Amino acid sequence: MDDIVKQALAKWPNVPHCYGWLALDARGNWRMRDERAQHFNLPGDKLSNAALVGFITRNYAVDERGCWYFQNGPQRVYVQLEATPYIVRTDPAAGWMLHTGAALDAIDAAFLTDTGALILRSGAVVAQLDDRDFAQVLPQLHMNGAAVADEVLLDWMEGRSAGELTLQSVPVERIAADGLAARFGFVSEPSASAM
Repeated sequence: MDDIVKQALAKWPNVPHCYGWLALDARGNWRMRDERAQHFNLPGDKLSNAALVGFITRNYAVDERGCWYFQNGPQRVYVQLEATPYIVRTDPAAGWMLHTGAALDAIDAAFLTDTGALILRSGAVVAQLDDRDFAQVLPQLHMNGAAVADEVLLDWMEGRSAGELTLQSVPVERIAADGLAARFGFVSEPSASAM
């Protein structure tokens, strides 16, 4: 957390929290959701200012309820998650990279949702793969030790194939997309009423 944020917290400890105004999309973009976006359930405007994105990223944390937020001075700005608390991308030189710019440590579990999203877990970090990188990761998926064909993967996702699917030797489990938050203990849409 930035020192300026810590100082603001000490000076103004009881500032009300903010809900609905910030979102993290499934491609790792921070999105500002004004009143119109909230009213019409729109994704909001993608933030592109590098300094602002860096500030949000450095001050991104989770509370005891599993609600993710960005500490903006003395105020917590809660984040709506389109997917998971982190989004992961592939990088030819660095390997797995989180949307925060940090490298994802060794994968200890992998999941494939019924909607085709790949979820990676490394310790406490749960990240959905940016869908634009799925084609690069597909060759790393194996069924019973061999490369998996698209149609075989689809059969496996729908439960019509019982083979062992792995990603870099890590077993891949099936999971329902709507069960991610419950399984991994995060809140997709934080609200004041959930306190």
